[in-house]
Amino acid sequence: MKLLRYISFRLLGIVVVLLVIAVITFAIFYLLPSDPARAACVRPCLPQNLEKLSIFMGIDQPWFVQLGEFLKGILFGRSFGTGVAVDCNAPCFGYSFLRNSSVTDLVIARFPATASIAIGAALLFLVIGVASGLFASLKRNTFLDRGVMTVSIAGVSTPVYLAGILAILIFGFALRLFPTSGYVPFDESPVEWLRRLVLPWISLAFVSAAVYARLTRAEMLEVMSQDYIRTARAKGLRERRVIGRHGLRTALLPVVTVFGLDLGALLGGAVVTERVFGIPGMGSLLIEAVAYVDVQLIVGLTLFAAFAVVILNFLVDLAYGFLDPRVRVG
Repeated sequence: MKLLRYISFRLLGIVVVLLVIAVITFAIFYLLPSDPARAACVRPCLPQNLEKLSIFMGIDQPWFVQLGEFLKGILFGRSFGTGVAVDCNAPCFGYSFLRNSSVTDLVIARFPATASIAIGAALLFLVIGVASGLFASLKRNTFLDRGVMTVSIAGVSTPVYLAGILAILIFGFALRLFPTSGYVPFDESPVEWLRRLVLPWISLAFVSAAVYARLTRAEMLEVMSQDYIRTARAKGLRERRVIGRHGLRTALLPVVTVFGLDLGALLGGAVVTERVFGIPGMGSLLIEAVAYVDVQLIVGLTLFAAFAVVILNFLVDLAYGFLDPRVRVG
């Protein structure tokens, strides 16, 4: 019952947060001096055509009317224009008149590529980062510890685009092991899907695993010096059990928090990585939307990224109780 009440309050909080984000996002983009109608107007854009397009898109209405229609569209869908109207089914995050498609359909089309990059890279840098940080903490001030910290400093200092270019030069051109660009859906060819994602995964893992290695090492050193760890050892528990059950589970709490944020951000679009490797994901779609001032598409992608981060934060909160007996939901 306590768990159900906690989940209900958290879900209500998610709704409130997403509503606030939707309002702020709408205000930022729709109240700017840029004119979405002019951006979507076919050249030459005559004044009468621009006026008709503004009415059709609904941007001739007061801002609060536009905001109400926008929020209603997310929940119930909406239509643009009268007579020969354009329908946008719920959840309608807007309609891209430049692409003649709803933002939701565009996101669905691009999401598999982005999810493939995000989930694969996240699992890779989580495992590598936590494992290397754990071993470094257990071998403190040894050659292994110094080696892990040196590599992690290099990873933290390396921009993602530079890691991607180096991966292309080494594994793509020099060794010719993997393709350097493009994306193949999993249902078309699982092997080719994997081959084309290895380099993006390596690039993101090299940069992000360094953060997790340093975080895991610092947390493990602090946790293993606590009184309850000494008590567990005094009771005669095996060192592996002390480290795994009592030390690592507690040290993983901040790691899981950061992981939830990173995965949510990646699901919103790995902008630089997708651009470097020529992958048509949501990050590339966002760059195209900014280049063509497609305001509706920018707003929709922003809200989707916010939704991914908020949901994963909620899952992280639920995971706390399973990682540390001192932290229980409810």
